[in-house]
This record gives sequence, structure tokens and C-alpha cells, in this order.
Amino acid sequence: MKRIGRREAWAGFIFASPWAIGFLVFMAYPLIASIYFSFCDYSVLKPPIWVGLDNYKALLHDELFWKTLKNTLIYAVIALPAGMATAIILAMLLNTKVKGMAAYRTFFFIPSLVPQVSLAILWMWVLNGEHGVLNPILKTVGITGPNWMGDPNWSKPSLVLMGMWGVGNAMLIYLAGLQDVPTQLIEASELDGANSWQKTVNVTLPMISPVILFNLIMGIIGTLQVFTVPYIMFPNGAPEHSTYFYAVYLYDNAFRYHKMGYASAMGWIMFLMILVLTVCSLRMSEKHVHYQGT
Repeated sequence: MKRIGRREAWAGFIFASPWAIGFLVFMAYPLIASIYFSFCDYSVLKPPIWVGLDNYKALLHDELFWKTLKNTLIYAVIALPAGMATAIILAMLLNTKVKGMAAYRTFFFIPSLVPQVSLAILWMWVLNGEHGVLNPILKTVGITGPNWMGDPNWSKPSLVLMGMWGVGNAMLIYLAGLQDVPTQLIEASELDGANSWQKTVNVTLPMISPVILFNLIMGIIGTLQVFTVPYIMFPNGAPEHSTYFYAVYLYDNAFRYHKMGYASAMGWIMFLMILVLTVCSLRMSEKHVHYQGT
């Protein structure tokens, strides 16, 4: 039996080895290396030189660092609530019993499957101030559309507007949560005379609060790491660096300016920011998130 047990253990190790090797090579090693490089002057082309906390000290005096951090936080404060509210509203609408609902759900989910690069190119055409399709539509209802991509005051809202196009994943998670809400609670609230708004606020939202918490944390991570769309739509953070986000500046330092140590320090600062915000969200959720059966 001991021999059989050893054989089974070795078989388990062999079957798990592809994942273990992949984790060590593509996750653990880069993670440890980035910690070391954040304390080095490293240009990729030359061996790293230990400089201690110089990279972190330099960030404190880097105007672009603070500019990109500010842009990212402003975008997150606008985009995260807007995206979550849109996804919840769509999920509630798609949770009703209407003929052909499967087709409607598919229609609203498909845009989230579009690759980010293709999505950015599409919205560059939609939001073009002179030749785009959005401003003529607004003009038909008496609204003069702004220069979405050329005005610093409208560049971030244009990205938020575009982000609502891809809320399908969050919407689907909310929809699954809504379908798990006990019908007896809804019926009991109706017997007590609750209207639609009261049922939503006092029954539905508390019952899907774990789902809201999950999407909140994933939204924090996603909005703070926004990269692909602004990198393509707004080269060099135009206009006036209003869309120059933290992840884009990190990428430029690493692969354009070959300041890999500096970029690693930025990456760990971003990690700490996300960690702090995630912990705060979890702490706040202790009083506001309801888990069934607890």
C-alpha cells in the first residue's frame, strides 16, 4: 500500500507539474524579480544596479506620476459607479419575464466580447468631433455635441461613456444574483404593501449585496489599471495629458524609456493602492453585505 501511495503521489505531482511550472516561471519569478528591480536602476539592456529607495523617492518629485495618478483616480471615481449602476439596471430589466428575453440578453452581452483594440477603433469613429456619428444624432434632438476626443473636459467622460458599452460581464453576474433572490421575500414585501422602489432597495439589493461587493472589487482593479483603450484612442495622453493614465505611464517607462526599475516601483505602488482599497471595501462590507444562511 505504501508503494501504491507513493506511485499515486508521484502521479499527482506529474499531472500538477504543468501548472506548477507555469506558476513559478510566469507568476512567481516575475513577481519576485519586480520587487528586486524596483530597488535598482535597470534599463533591461544592462545589468541592474542597486539604488535602494531612489526610484520611490524620484516618484515623489515626478509631476507626470502625480498627474497620471490624479487622472486615474478621477476616471475611477466616475467610471466605477456609472458602470455598476448601468449593469444593475440592465440586469433588473433583463430579469423580467418578457417574450424573447434570451435574445435581449444576448444582444446586451455581445458588446462585452468585442476585443479592446477593435472597440477603441470603433469608438474613435463614433466620438470624432467632426466626422463621428454621435454628434449628428445629438443634433437631431437639438443638442450640440462637444469635441469628445479633443476637449480635455470631455476626454474622460468619453471614456466613461465608452466603458458602459462593455458592462455585459458584470450585467451577467448581477443577473445570476437576481435569479437567486428568494421569491418568498418578494411576495412577502408585496403583501406588506411595498412598491417597486421599496422592494428593490429593501429586498433585492441587500440580497445581491455579495455580488455587488464582488463587482465592486473587480471594478476597482479594472479602473485603476485602465490601459488599452486610452493608449489607442489618446496617444501620449492627448489632449493636454488629460487621458494619460497610470498604467500607460508605467508602460512608457518600462518599454519606451527603458526604465524598468522605475516602472517596477510604480507597479508596486499600484499594487499597494489596490490592496488598501480592496481591504477597505471588505471591511465596509461587514455591515452592509448580507449572505444567505448567515
